[in-house]
Amino acid sequence: MKKLIFLMILPLLWSCQPQEKSSVNLNYPETKKIDTVDVYFGREVPDPYRWLEDDTSDETAEWVQSQNKVTNSYLSNIDFRDEVKARLTALEDYEKVSAPFMRGDYYYFYKNDGLQNQSILYRVKDFVDDPEVFLDPNKFSDDGTTALGGLSFSDDFKYASYNISIGGSDWRTAYIIDTETKELLDDEIKWIKFSGMSWYKDGFYYQRFDEPKEGDELSATNQYGKIYYHMVGTDQSEDRLVYSNPDNAENRFGASVSEDERFLFVYSYTGTSGNELYVKDLSKPNSDFTPIITGFDNDHYIVDNDGEDLIIHTNLNAPNNRIVRVNYLNPSPDNWVDMIPETENVMNAGTAGGNIFTSYLIDAKTAIKQYEYNGNLIRDVKLPGIGTARGFGGAADANEFFYNFTSFTVPSSVYRYNIASGESELHRRPELDFNPDEYITKQIFYSSKDGTQVPMFIVHKKGIELNGKNPTWLYSYGGFNISLRPSFSTSRLVWLENGGVFAMPNIRGGGEYGEEWHKAGTKLQKINVFEDFIAAGEYLISEGYTSSDYLALQGGSNGGLLVGATINMRPDLAKVAFPMVGVMDMLRYQNFTIGRAWAADYGTSEDSEEMFNYLYSYSPVHNINSDATYPAVMVTTADHDDRVVPAHSFKYAATLQENNPNNPNPLLIRIETKAGHGAGMSTEKRIELSADMYSYAWYSMGVIPELARKKM
Repeated sequence: MKKLIFLMILPLLWSCQPQEKSSVNLNYPETKKIDTVDVYFGREVPDPYRWLEDDTSDETAEWVQSQNKVTNSYLSNIDFRDEVKARLTALEDYEKVSAPFMRGDYYYFYKNDGLQNQSILYRVKDFVDDPEVFLDPNKFSDDGTTALGGLSFSDDFKYASYNISIGGSDWRTAYIIDTETKELLDDEIKWIKFSGMSWYKDGFYYQRFDEPKEGDELSATNQYGKIYYHMVGTDQSEDRLVYSNPDNAENRFGASVSEDERFLFVYSYTGTSGNELYVKDLSKPNSDFTPIITGFDNDHYIVDNDGEDLIIHTNLNAPNNRIVRVNYLNPSPDNWVDMIPETENVMNAGTAGGNIFTSYLIDAKTAIKQYEYNGNLIRDVKLPGIGTARGFGGAADANEFFYNFTSFTVPSSVYRYNIASGESELHRRPELDFNPDEYITKQIFYSSKDGTQVPMFIVHKKGIELNGKNPTWLYSYGGFNISLRPSFSTSRLVWLENGGVFAMPNIRGGGEYGEEWHKAGTKLQKINVFEDFIAAGEYLISEGYTSSDYLALQGGSNGGLLVGATINMRPDLAKVAFPMVGVMDMLRYQNFTIGRAWAADYGTSEDSEEMFNYLYSYSPVHNINSDATYPAVMVTTADHDDRVVPAHSFKYAATLQENNPNNPNPLLIRIETKAGHGAGMSTEKRIELSADMYSYAWYSMGVIPELARKKM
């Protein structure tokens, strides 16, 4: 079934020594203020830095340049910054290979030799042969900032469509390549966003938006999504409109064709959760779309079809998800029959070789089961260990597939799975300068403010002393039904091998325990997310892992909101904070790009007076305290972020600096160029960002890491 694409021996000697920070006079740029006031339900709310929302103005560009100058000047005072970058570079320099996937006569896989900015797509007919380069994204641009954004093959494997992202933007432009000759065709399909490319005969379905006005590409709202069909060899102007909803500006769509090319499925969204689902019988050219389910209260996707029966994954009447079967001619939920019932653990599903593979989250760890299409259990799949497994899926006629397995201390390794026997065989394991036996990973449960038990992973070197002085990195997300799972990070190794602790709580708002866990961190319950995060920090302090003088907080996007709100509520909790690409203005987020789609999680300031008051009570930019002592803050964003526009971070940083000019800790913003929300960022830029963050954290804590002491 085609997949719908959318959107860690001996006791450790203390390795960090106190450092006297040099006295640096921080003169923040003076940010002009304008008299802008909004009125919400009779309440006036000033917005003096709204001019920073204009990301194309010369004034904003000058402000960005002056802020980066201050930040870079401060970071240049950190003596061990170069050593941190050098170690990050050395750790990153190892061969990384993805799980292969079969298309036609070839196995395709991505490989990065080590420090290449973008991974290269290779193919091979047999693994004893030397692979050939099929597509090299490093050639898309000279500086490695243009990335491959998606790839899809025609059903006869004659063509492959791929799209590119320039400078980290969510906008995509698609091209088509002849798979035999690797010749690039003339086709160019623009203004694609949040869409896959689902092939049907000699073309594919995709979603696009209307072309934005010049200068508004990275900030204008994305409305009226439409599904088009593009035929190979034709101009985009000839693409056929397949599905739209002109009555609802917030509608976005996804399209997927069944593996047998019998059905076209259209997914309709207005937010980040909940969708409608429609089906069209492609064997009947003039057939209409039939609604399978309408309304946006639940999530549904097609797992596969079995002849005329549709196999559907849904959380309707099943917060942890179930799989049902229904005939496409009478597909309403009244006719759904349970095939794989809901369990106490969150479930997702894929197919391969005529089997269904269900993936369960058990306290954020992966478990896999293999079923027949009649719902009979074949086996519990034995995994290589406790961690995260991804990639259980393949073609209907496949007898094997490849999957990835990883954990906090196990680099992502590729395994070959035999569908008939259920045996996994190691295909490829990376080699790098790291010994996982020196580290320990544990999962604990702690109590949040309201008594809710929240799980948290803690990773560190064996034998550390719980003396409250271990530099500790606390990271979380808490939103949009997204589950945080164990995963390997080469950059994180630098923190761990220098005696640091890494902690990751699975706070409410995520999807680790199903829709109820998600909903408990949304809208008028959003405060639970911040309380869970604060309680995680308090646990680490109370148990002696660290103290407020050695704790760093990090989160990105919705996690940036998390960090921003947390340090407003508890500025004394941590020594360092990294709100990254965060949603910081909760009153206006819906006015930019895809922001309105987040209303399902947040609500908007327009909904009601109650919702406005709630958002206003925690919105990071509106709750900065001029009487508080804030931790050392480094806000991070990027000039091409058109998902969470950089204006959020600009306005937040300006307000933070204005209200706390004499804060004893620096309040900085780091603005990356030719980068976006994170996806597709070049290896070089990722290393530089990590080096700056770790260096800033240690320096702010007054700590010299072991890697620097070795050179003293």
